[in-house]
Amino acid sequence: MNSEQSITLPLRKRPRPSTHQGMPHAQIGVSPVPEVHAELFLRCYALPYVQNRPTVISVPGARALWLREDLPLAHPEAIAAGREFAHIHPDGSLHISLPPERAREAMEKGWAEPHPIAHYLGNEGMVMLYTPLDEVELDIIFGLILDSYNFVTGRSLRPKDVLSAVNAGEK
Repeated sequence: MNSEQSITLPLRKRPRPSTHQGMPHAQIGVSPVPEVHAELFLRCYALPYVQNRPTVISVPGARALWLREDLPLAHPEAIAAGREFAHIHPDGSLHISLPPERAREAMEKGWAEPHPIAHYLGNEGMVMLYTPLDEVELDIIFGLILDSYNFVTGRSLRPKDVLSAVNAGEK
């Protein structure tokens, strides 16, 4: 992915949520905002070749962003299980794999934290993104999800590409 396609992340305004550092790796005391959560799902599953499936690696109720078999992968090693490149937890947080430098930026700016097993898997880009709680946060989080999608697939979609499909009711 070209660096000019990724936005420079702003500092997150909200404090980081408390999280469990063991497994399952989860936020503590955060509930999704229903309208924002619904829009997160709408955007994620508007990504080309992405299917909404039960997770094969996370907690019950989490939904996988599963890449169809007919989509070639540029970085299959970034996927922890099957073709699940990310998943959305019931609380609205997500686990994704980013390019390591983008993951570091997301952590430094307060949008993410490392997954507790990332180091052991040799995947320094595996992070948890915090639950987006308003439209501004949703735009940032979705941009990071798109960065992950582009990294894993080798594609170069931009947020406006996906949002125009969402607004048109297409997939």
